[in-house]
Amino acid sequence: MLSSITFNLVHMIRSALPEDAPAVAPLLVLAMGHIAGIFAGSGNDADAVPFFHAFFKADDNQYSYANTLVFTDETSVLGSITGYDGVQLHELRKPVLDRLRESDPGFSPEDETEAGEFYIDCVNVHPEHQGKGIGKKLILAMCDKAASLGFERVGLIVDQVNPQAKRLYEKLGFEVAGEKDFLGHRYFHMVRKVL
Repeated sequence: MLSSITFNLVHMIRSALPEDAPAVAPLLVLAMGHIAGIFAGSGNDADAVPFFHAFFKADDNQYSYANTLVFTDETSVLGSITGYDGVQLHELRKPVLDRLRESDPGFSPEDETEAGEFYIDCVNVHPEHQGKGIGKKLILAMCDKAASLGFERVGLIVDQVNPQAKRLYEKLGFEVAGEKDFLGHRYFHMVRKVL
């Protein structure tokens, strides 16, 4: 007689690798929302996937695998989070801006972070796996990473038209520290102390 065996999927959070690009680029587009369309110069956000695919595979920009953690199961990437030292924003943004200014020489976004803050730029979970706590685990893992690097606070911006995301961040200990305009939308700047 055969006994039934239950297999549990192995989930883990790890540093991203360049070969994660096909899975992570669409997640970056989801995280960016309307900004992805601006970057693609298109009304269709999905047109930005090749843009983010290329930048994710490089190691010198804000959307790089080098700044990303991924949540995986045994077969695929289910979610990702990208973050970096806020003082490096201009340095990390430069390759992206150089590309964008090829078609729009005057493109000049506002700063969404600042020195002294570890900044969470993008976080998203594959639509089929949302609502399972993956985003929460990624955010807490990035906060732990920031603390291990000696940062006292982690910051992010959340679009004011997304109260659900704001509530999630508040449950994770983030507090509104101010407001910022960024690429045509108004955002809450939220901060969490980690040290």
